[in-house]
Amino acid sequence: MQALLIKNATIVSDNRTLHGHILCRNGLIEKISLEDVPAFAEDETPRIIDAGRNLVIPGIIDDQVHFREPGLTHKADISTESAAAVAGGITSYMEMPNTNPPTTTSALLDEKIQIASRSSYANFSFYIGATNDNISQLKEADPATVCGVKVFMGSSTGNMLVDDEATLRAIFAGVKIPVAVHCEDEKTIQANILAHKRKYGENLPMIMHPAIRSEEACWLSSSHAVELAREYGTRLHVLHISTARELKLFESLTSSERKRITSEACVHHLWFDQSDYARLGTRIKWNPAIKRRADREALVKAVDEGVIDVVATDHAPHTLDEKSESYFRAPSGAPMVQHALPAMLELVKQGKLTVEKMVSRMCHAPATIFNIDRRGFIREGYFADMAIVDMDSQWTVGKKNIIYKCGWSPMDGVTFSTRLTHTIVNGNVVFENGSIDRQAKGRQITFNR
Repeated sequence: MQALLIKNATIVSDNRTLHGHILCRNGLIEKISLEDVPAFAEDETPRIIDAGRNLVIPGIIDDQVHFREPGLTHKADISTESAAAVAGGITSYMEMPNTNPPTTTSALLDEKIQIASRSSYANFSFYIGATNDNISQLKEADPATVCGVKVFMGSSTGNMLVDDEATLRAIFAGVKIPVAVHCEDEKTIQANILAHKRKYGENLPMIMHPAIRSEEACWLSSSHAVELAREYGTRLHVLHISTARELKLFESLTSSERKRITSEACVHHLWFDQSDYARLGTRIKWNPAIKRRADREALVKAVDEGVIDVVATDHAPHTLDEKSESYFRAPSGAPMVQHALPAMLELVKQGKLTVEKMVSRMCHAPATIFNIDRRGFIREGYFADMAIVDMDSQWTVGKKNIIYKCGWSPMDGVTFSTRLTHTIVNGNVVFENGSIDRQAKGRQITFNR
């Protein structure tokens, strides 16, 4: 494959920012020079990108996406959503199992891998989903190729609720790969639904979503997950923390426990708060719910301080027709992979965190805590996964530039002040100034476990 030289780059990696040049060959970063431009053979004609002092960051690793294939491809598929991902600087993703059929066996995992090998523009891995009766499949999952086990400790899109305590304990005790959990207490949610239906009937106002998917529901479930992980020494990753109260669970971990118990925040919980329901309604209906402004501010602070380890998207598209239904009928989830990076860079520009910390949470941390092989950093010998960002270029999200198959975004109408110019996956320029190279394909992520 053609060599790639990125000149005059402002390189952000390993918690520092440096100016230099990056030479890539055979899909890997071969040389990083902070002085002279790396040399190449006279008969070699590398692809040259002059970054012009724009930021060059490691490709983002998104540890939580729902690309809807197989079975739900009227909403999205691996091809369309990986295209949107690379248009947002995401070079690797880990996709969730609540498809149709649910990905709960090694055979179904292999089917997804085959689909992605043909159609994904970004690198990929897939979770195997837990049920109340597939513990043997979870124990047999290959640590080198399966990113983790997904456990729904609260019901969400798809019917994969694990609500049997003995099964939960068997999973936490017996699974050797990371256990990633959706934490909402189902009994609390159902009690809240019953109480609110008595008051409002079926016409529940969207503003009540955080009362249904309440702080208490989140706390009961996430605290239980942390207790189980402590008891069994489980490698636990708690997904999409949405409340300030839950942060206490991670603030109180000992240094050794923090290596085994990690947490994630999602971009929508850092960007929106409860006041946005009046304007956006079910378009920002997610599980767990977007909650108070105080929760959002606490989560941003936790990302800045490292209490939260990872920032991801929970990209979960539905059609506008589906999202236009009434509260109880409208599904939860919305598309986000194309707009996560510019949203996080706006928080950087607002002084809420540094660009180095943003890169740490979106690139370094997922690579480290999942033990991903040679991705997530700009280092010699690592895979050449990178994104180039113009930090001073305004654009507005709208129908003409939205790539998601569902055709809409909760960010519609938002003006961002940074623009992604290039995304490089395994040394290939897959996205450049609005265009996607449809011939380039990602690779399966592997893990050093």
